[in-house]
Amino acid sequence: LAMQTVPASQGAVFNGLLPLSTAAFAALRSGERPSPAFWAWAVLGAALVTAYALRQGEGALQTGYLWLLLAVLLGGMGYAEGARASRTLGGGRTICWALVISAPVVAAPVGWMAAQQASWPSAPVIYASAYLALGSMFLGFFAWYRGLAVGGIARVGQVQLLQPFLTVLAAALLFGESVEPATYVFAAAVIAVIAGGRRAIVRTKE
Repeated sequence: LAMQTVPASQGAVFNGLLPLSTAAFAALRSGERPSPAFWAWAVLGAALVTAYALRQGEGALQTGYLWLLLAVLLGGMGYAEGARASRTLGGGRTICWALVISAPVVAAPVGWMAAQQASWPSAPVIYASAYLALGSMFLGFFAWYRGLAVGGIARVGQVQLLQPFLTVLAAALLFGESVEPATYVFAAAVIAVIAGGRRAIVRTKE
């Protein structure tokens, strides 16, 4: 819903807050107790990604960010809850059960939206949707939930800070888009923040 009105480059503003949201829900629901140093690194990382996105979008904010904020809150909660389940079920079974349980809920709205289409989407759109469904939204979660469960939800979640920069690089490699030098500078700074956050203490409540 948000991306119908918000440019993709500006969407990274709130995507940069997703690791912080994940860490917050890990503290609230999963018994993790990040140290003040960890929170400082996490806030710095969110600030860096937000500054980068605002710079790309020339400082503009739109009402679609309300939907993005909701997505960030739900995403952080979902990652934390999925990681909790992965500790006992494993990453693969967690995402499979999540899809099985959600299928009856999403079947009706998905069917309704499909019925509104005047014709089948083009082949590239179908291929892209197939990759999103099988790659990003299914197989990718096998590794993601496994990593969160083993390495710690708050700490591993900070890796998401790299997502905007990896997206830009992928756009450059796949679609020939230009990448300005400042992008590499921000990416290097974010990598340094992730490294600092990994050294910070995250305790687990007994």
